[in-house]
Amino acid sequence: MTATSNQTLRTPLFDRIIQQKARITEFAGWEMPVQFSGLKPEHSAARESVGMFDISHMGKFLLSGENLTEQLQFLVPSDLSRLQPGESQYTVLLNPQGGIIDDFIFYYQGDNRAVAIVNAATTDKDKNWLLENLQDTSVQLEDVSQERILLAIQGPQAIATLTDLVEGEIATLKAFGHTEVSVFGEKAFVSRTGYTGEDGVEIMLPVNAGQQLWDTLIAKGVTPCGLGARDTLRLEAALSLYTQDIDDTTTPIEAGLGWIVHLNSKKDFIGREVLAEQKEEGVKRRLVGIEMQGRGIARHDYPILCEGEEVGIVTSGTLSPTLGKAIALGYVPQSLSKVGQALEIDIRGKKYPAVVVKKPFYRTNTPPPKR
Repeated sequence: MTATSNQTLRTPLFDRIIQQKARITEFAGWEMPVQFSGLKPEHSAARESVGMFDISHMGKFLLSGENLTEQLQFLVPSDLSRLQPGESQYTVLLNPQGGIIDDFIFYYQGDNRAVAIVNAATTDKDKNWLLENLQDTSVQLEDVSQERILLAIQGPQAIATLTDLVEGEIATLKAFGHTEVSVFGEKAFVSRTGYTGEDGVEIMLPVNAGQQLWDTLIAKGVTPCGLGARDTLRLEAALSLYTQDIDDTTTPIEAGLGWIVHLNSKKDFIGREVLAEQKEEGVKRRLVGIEMQGRGIARHDYPILCEGEEVGIVTSGTLSPTLGKAIALGYVPQSLSKVGQALEIDIRGKKYPAVVVKKPFYRTNTPPPKR
């Protein structure tokens, strides 16, 4: 990783990204590509064939220690003891109020080893929080965030495109499965995960091998994709974006992530009391899917109205390239969260009709095998 004069960071692929004539934007302290050939062709590549994303800006932690999952149980609401080697769990770090410090994926490798991939904007916060809460344990945290390239290869043709480039079996990986393989003679970590709603993998590897893999995939005709397409893809799949759809004031139950809260199989964990109360008594608000009816595109921070009264706020919104409709996520009172509920969105002082719809907005026809 390199730092510029204004202290923004660049991934080891930055020069190659510039060679592809990408438009650059600042994101979470990094200079990142917002688009290459254009949002629509990049979005379509990931939906219909294969696209690749440089996500090396994300935080990458290697965790180790005796009885590793047991020592980490107090820190997350998900039951990590259920994981077998080669399996992973999407989960969250919580504050005592049940608010989400960050969402991340925990990959259990066995032999008391694991990988945690966290959001770029919260890498330092997460690291400090973990170290503080693990100081009385034997768990060791190695931060390799600036020592590894992380690529997301996404789309129906992702596995077929990568198979000949890795030494090791990836085609049989199930959803959220992971393994270690060899790429250009270097050890690489590969997982059948992503942030697009399509099949694909994320692969973490040393810088030289990562740069060679990028060059090889470009030569094979794989479409490089930027943050713009990454956002429209994840929103169609109704995947939350930290700092917008979820943050330290929203609980996983309010955010529709109750499936990662395992109250029945876990003992105490940070935020448990709040989540147990919400499970029993219900929540006052919920994150819902919204579809605009006719013209108008709901955007982040636009007010949500019902019968002329403001009842919530849009957290994410876009014009869906796949569906050709304006879609959004937003928090509304529990009483207004049922599918079919009529709403309005205030767009620059004008009211536009909308309706609550089922999430996700889009579901792939070529999902990875279920674990």
